[in-house]
Amino acid sequence: MPGKEIRLVARVISGDEPQAFAELVKMHQSRIRAFLLRLTRGDGALSDDLAQEVFLTAYKKIKSFQGTGSFSAWLHKIAYTAFLQNLRQAAARTRREDAWDQLQIRHTHIREVRLDVEKALGLLKLEERSALTLCFSHGYTHVEACAIMGMPLGTLKSHIARGKEKLAAELKHFRKDKR
Repeated sequence: MPGKEIRLVARVISGDEPQAFAELVKMHQSRIRAFLLRLTRGDGALSDDLAQEVFLTAYKKIKSFQGTGSFSAWLHKIAYTAFLQNLRQAAARTRREDAWDQLQIRHTHIREVRLDVEKALGLLKLEERSALTLCFSHGYTHVEACAIMGMPLGTLKSHIARGKEKLAAELKHFRKDKR
């Protein structure tokens, strides 16, 4: 068989006979597919895809076959490399999907927290809600917020302190409801 393989490889390389590669595939496809089937733990579809990739790669790189070992061993090396590459790509895909899922979960959590904060703010008195919004959401200083709201600094600070206390109590209540 090895002599026949070498002659077929030579015919493929010379380009004289296109059927030569088809004969090589016919000779080795069952063993390559069985090897890949075992590597993929019985995943027939993946084994078939990888086997096609193996023979496509072999056809493209047939000139690199040195003939020092068997053609079968060369094909098995290509198959093993294709399997490992597929494994790495699948792992990378899984990591990306896991990262995306975590991002989605965080985004959903942030959205829920924002809704809770908005609901809790809606329960505060107008002055408390306004003072907290100006100072913490919009970044105004207490002095600037006093000028905007037209009230003394002490009154503003009282509204902020009461508002923060009520807000914390309401958010604690919302968190308990979510559990």
